Amino acid sequence: MQFDEKWSFVAKKEKNRRPGELECGDCWDHVAYDPEHRLVVSLVVGPRCEELVELLVEDFQRRTEGRIMNLMSSDEYAAYAEAIRKVYGEEVLPQRTGKPGRPRLAYRRLPEELVYATVHKVRENNRVVAVQERLIYGKKSQLQEALANSAVSERVTTVHVERANGTDRQRNARKVRKTYRFSKDWDVHEAVTRLVMFSGNFCQPVRTLRQRLRRKEGRRKWRQRTPAMAAGLTDHVWSIAEWVSRPSVQQK
Repeated sequence: MQFDEKWSFVAKKEKNRRPGELECGDCWDHVAYDPEHRLVVSLVVGPRCEELVELLVEDFQRRTEGRIMNLMSSDEYAAYAEAIRKVYGEEVLPQRTGKPGRPRLAYRRLPEELVYATVHKVRENNRVVAVQERLIYGKKSQLQEALANSAVSERVTTVHVERANGTDRQRNARKVRKTYRFSKDWDVHEAVTRLVMFSGNFCQPVRTLRQRLRRKEGRRKWRQRTPAMAAGLTDHVWSIAEWVSRPSVQQK
């Protein structure tokens, strides 16, 4: 699982925002992305801050029913480590020893199987010249095992979610860099962001997810699949009309 943020702005950029103007400025998409199935799992739109990062991790934990992922990765934004510790950690209250002095404070203990690593990018002249892995939670042996069993990468990376960010900019004209088509209203910007990103899960086939079928009449056949199909959430490619007319997640 990969976490990342993507920048855009509403009405005006943050440096041009005046005091008291709350419905404008820099806006960030906080994304939890499944690289194996190319699936956007969770999305929180708003300012880049620790509170929204924690909301993202909470939403991801809820959607995955608390399961521990083989590996979680992100950039070096420190808010992710703290959010993961708060959401996945179990509160431990040390027992009193009966000795004089202040009692030990409660702390949060992470599951032993949880592995979280970050990507450190070394830059020279505004260009990335090296990428280093940094293990934050878990053991090195656990990280090596997770990478060995990974279907998408042999090293800690965020390239898949970053590629998804680029695809989102192509589909959503409001986020194209250096454009006059930027959003003028915060609520509309968030609504279109959710529409584009979550409809892509069900309505946009991904070339790398297609399945090869038997040759027929000398021609190779493929079965196109969307991220939702690859993740087992549906069995067909949805049209936009089908997606907006009924909930994609059926209530029990």
